[in-house]
Amino acid sequence: MNDFDGELLKKPARESWFSRFQVVALALITLLAILSRVYLQRLIPNTRFLELPLLLTVYFGLMRRGQVASLLFGAFVGLLEDSLAPTTLPLGMNGIAKTLVGYFAASVSLRFDVENVFIRFVLSFFFYFFNAFFFWVMQRALLGQLIPFDPQDALIHGVLNAIVAIPLFLILDRMKLSHS
Repeated sequence: MNDFDGELLKKPARESWFSRFQVVALALITLLAILSRVYLQRLIPNTRFLELPLLLTVYFGLMRRGQVASLLFGAFVGLLEDSLAPTTLPLGMNGIAKTLVGYFAASVSLRFDVENVFIRFVLSFFFYFFNAFFFWVMQRALLGQLIPFDPQDALIHGVLNAIVAIPLFLILDRMKLSHS
């Protein structure tokens, strides 16, 4: 018996059930976040700025610390958001932006203490601004749309999303979704 076999034998059955539960919970929370992006602004008009799918991508990247897993999660979230959103944008715009956010969030988590609330606030703000700016660049470069970029709105919305991110991340920490 080698070391790998020994590790398999030591792993309790309950841990594997719990990790499967966490994956299902993460999938449900992600779906709810994407649906809230689509339907929440219809119920509460002033919530258009709220980017819960982006915040989940940032959280997953920061807590998972695996660049490939975070990249794939960001792509999944972005493509699912593109496919469910009632917009005229081509499929994949959010997928590309959130893929990069997931990758960079995981990369940053290897360098900083991402358990710190202030660091989480700053990173949530930064990744919101990065996502907004990169999305604007793609609209201009890939789609040829001459849409103006309003840095003041992006900064305000970034701060608001960072404020929302702090309690959201604490709730997700309590659910221990980061160890899935």
